[in-house]
Amino acid sequence: MSEVIGQREERRALLRGGRRYIVAYGCARAWATLTFTGTQSAAATAAMTAPWSFNPHLTFDAGYIAIGILLLLCFRRVIPLNEHRLVRAGAAAGMLLASAACVAAPWFPEATFSLIVGGSLAAGVGYGLFLLLAAEVLCTFSLLRIFLFLSGAMLLGAVITFFCQGLTAPQSQVMLVGLPVLAMLYLRTAYERVPEVDRPKRGVPKFSYPWKLFALYGLYAFAYGMRANQLVAGAGRHSSVSTAILMAVLFLTAYFASRRFNIGLLYRSPLVLMVCGFLLIPAESVFGPAASSYLISIGYSLMSFLVMFLLYDISKRTGVAIAAFIAFKNAEQLFQVIGGEATGVLALVGLPAATQDMVVTVVVSVVILGATVLLFSERELASKWGVGLLEEGGLVQRTAEEEHARVRVEEVARTYRLSPREEEVLTLLAEGKTGRVICQELFIAEGTFKAHTRHIYEKMGINSRKELFDLLGVQG
Repeated sequence: MSEVIGQREERRALLRGGRRYIVAYGCARAWATLTFTGTQSAAATAAMTAPWSFNPHLTFDAGYIAIGILLLLCFRRVIPLNEHRLVRAGAAAGMLLASAACVAAPWFPEATFSLIVGGSLAAGVGYGLFLLLAAEVLCTFSLLRIFLFLSGAMLLGAVITFFCQGLTAPQSQVMLVGLPVLAMLYLRTAYERVPEVDRPKRGVPKFSYPWKLFALYGLYAFAYGMRANQLVAGAGRHSSVSTAILMAVLFLTAYFASRRFNIGLLYRSPLVLMVCGFLLIPAESVFGPAASSYLISIGYSLMSFLVMFLLYDISKRTGVAIAAFIAFKNAEQLFQVIGGEATGVLALVGLPAATQDMVVTVVVSVVILGATVLLFSERELASKWGVGLLEEGGLVQRTAEEEHARVRVEEVARTYRLSPREEEVLTLLAEGKTGRVICQELFIAEGTFKAHTRHIYEKMGINSRKELFDLLGVQG
């Protein structure tokens, strides 16, 4: 009984210190959806009633990408961002100006175009700066709390968006102004409560970017962009139903089963979701568009979340300011825009709808193939960047026994000259995992697993798993 109570108290303690961040980021995400990024946003509604055809999401993306590139070039001069008044003022001003534009647009029809264009640009800049400020705050927590707070904030954003969509016009206008104010206030108080010793430092060591991780995200962004404009209502990455479902699963799983939560398996899941989603596109006449839309959206959202989480891990390990990584990731929104424009070009060519779907599926298949190569060659993240989460699985630190087993596996792999894949199999064998589980985690056939195991035994001169455990000094 006491053990159960202790576990319950331990879980409650995980959320201490992060509630302000969750509220801040949740409010900001809901605001972005309600103003410019959602399909039923205030700006989209105003654009539909105007005599001109214009997508305010494009100008929002332009501002968002531009501020990401700008901060990428000069982040050394302005970090820590939360100590820089100009950055804080820019985030608040951009979001509030965008809200004012959305509120004023219905009252001044003749100026709607100028208000929406200017407001969406300001929104992209303000929201981009806010995300960088929030990233600095979040990076002061442990990895488990980062995972929980990030998923919890995204879930809250979806919930706020859901309730705000049922408000009257005056109530919605109040929320458009109130949400960014609450977001900035809660984020500021969250940063002020961070102990001085844990706050981000001004200096930045020499570093190189994890290009493989950014290339992977860029490929997924392009693939998602090719289908983003055809997703059904409720699907999408901006506080939608699909986002709520995904983040609820991630939050609850990490909260109740952090030690059994396999990041390595989760890291490979978006590939399956995206492939299945695009393969269902030609069959939408039979199954409807909802299945493919939700699979594509959840796959992309999951990859975006995991890339962001791994960037936090790298930042904490290397001491590089998280703003440098998140600014790069934000700038990669450009690939999603390019993907959307590529689909628009296909429509202008005049191809039949079925042919367009087939072309999109073929192009995405090639893109996903490139992503697959990157997905299954992530060992560089461990060797160069120290990211061991993909191999370790759990979100918590290893015990002394687990650390000893890991070190022993590395020694044995060097001594007997095991291949990288054989070392992966050996690591999982040392953890006591069954052949079926290992096949699932490494995405290999049972015959391939048996071949790797046989080669390991031959190189080490043993004949059974018991001898293997004895050699490694671990409990079977």
